[in-house]
Order: sequence, then structure tokens, then C-alpha cells
Amino acid sequence: MERLQKVIAQAGIASRRKAEELIVEGKVKVNGKIVKELGTKVGASDRVEVGGVPIERERKVYYLFYKPRGVISAVSDDKQRKVVTDFFPFVEQRIFPIGRLDYDTSGLLLLTNDGEFANLLTHPRYQIDKTYVARLNGIPQRYLLKRLAEGIQLEDGKTAPAKVKELSIDKRKQRALIEITIHEGRNRQVRRMFEAIGFEVQKLKRERYAFLNLTGLNAGEFRELTTHEVKRLRTMAETGSLR
Repeated sequence: MERLQKVIAQAGIASRRKAEELIVEGKVKVNGKIVKELGTKVGASDRVEVGGVPIERERKVYYLFYKPRGVISAVSDDKQRKVVTDFFPFVEQRIFPIGRLDYDTSGLLLLTNDGEFANLLTHPRYQIDKTYVARLNGIPQRYLLKRLAEGIQLEDGKTAPAKVKELSIDKRKQRALIEITIHEGRNRQVRRMFEAIGFEVQKLKRERYAFLNLTGLNAGEFRELTTHEVKRLRTMAETGSLR
């Protein structure tokens, strides 16, 4: 169920504020009856008319995208840089990313036109596990990785406990591959966590989001989530068990 003014705005009839005015003025009908209450909610089966004309409601869509490096997690950019929605030229719905990945970070990103679903997944209390693989310039000692796992102090507060695993080291090139799983969503968090222990992240990729992964996709490719995956994400979020 979504607020009536939001449904009207999503259909492209008017802005949400203008939609509210239309409702108050008695120009909106739901299932043949005039509705003037701004708190009214409607479902997918409800017939909504504005000025006597039925509105067409977008089908809800959900995509898993393998974001390449050098792409903005947004629907537009004032510097004319490439954005994630540029990879969906034939998708008619007005989709947007759920959360974000930094410009220089690649990996799994979800996109949708379902605002309620997006809010559900980005709410701080639904601690969604997000797993990254970082290539470091240098090889951190085990006690430093333990500090990350226990939570480390950043300028915006201490991080929550994380799962940290050393995948490989290259002593000749002085590089390390480290897997880290967090459930917070602070700006550039993973990079800042490694900087806090004295290591620069040369390359960063999000490999998993909850139970989803990038299997079968190359950078720049996407697939639509299955109905089961969407239901599972929604159910896990609503029950607070997305970890």
C-alpha cells in the first residue's frame, strides 16, 4: 500500500505537492469515489482517476547490477559523468539505485522503482550484510585485522563489529586481498576503515549483498531479481534478519 499522492506523482501526473492539492480539491477518485483525505493509501488493484482520467501505474521492477568502476551511483550527474541508469536504456520504468557504491568501487548494486522496498532495505535497523573484497597496498598484520573486526574509531564514530578474512598475500608486490563484511552504510566506510589502520585500498569490489552475489554477470551487466528473491529480501527485512 502506498500513499495516494505518491502514486499520482509516480505516474507522472503531477509533483507530490500538486497531487496533494488535487486530492484536497476533490479531483481524485479511488474505485469511483472522490477521496479528499491526504493519508489515504491505495494498493495495486485500486483504480485511481485524476480529473476523470485513469492513471497508469508503473510495474514494480527490481534489478541486480554489476556496477563497473568509474560510474556514479545516481540517475544523473551535473558533471556529465556516466551514471548507473545509463546501463538500462531499454527499461521504461524510472529506476534508481538502492544505496550507493563509490565512484571507484565496483560490484553488486540493486536498482528499483519501488520506493517502499528501497526504504526498507536502507533503514539502519535492518542490518544487511554487505561483503567486499579489498586489494591493499601493503600487508596488514593479524592484530590490525582484528581491530577492524572488533570495530574501529572513525571521525564519525566507532564502526560496528565486522567479519574480516585474509584471502591472499603477495609478499613480492607487497599486496594483500582482504574480504570484509559490514552491515553499516557510511560514506566510503570500507576505505576509511583500512585507512584507519594505515593501508590504502587500491581496488574495492562489493561481492555480496545479503544472500545475493554476482554469479553469471560481467561488469556493466544486470539481471532482474526473481519474485522469490524480492519476497525473501522483503521478508528478511520485515523480520529484521537480513544478516
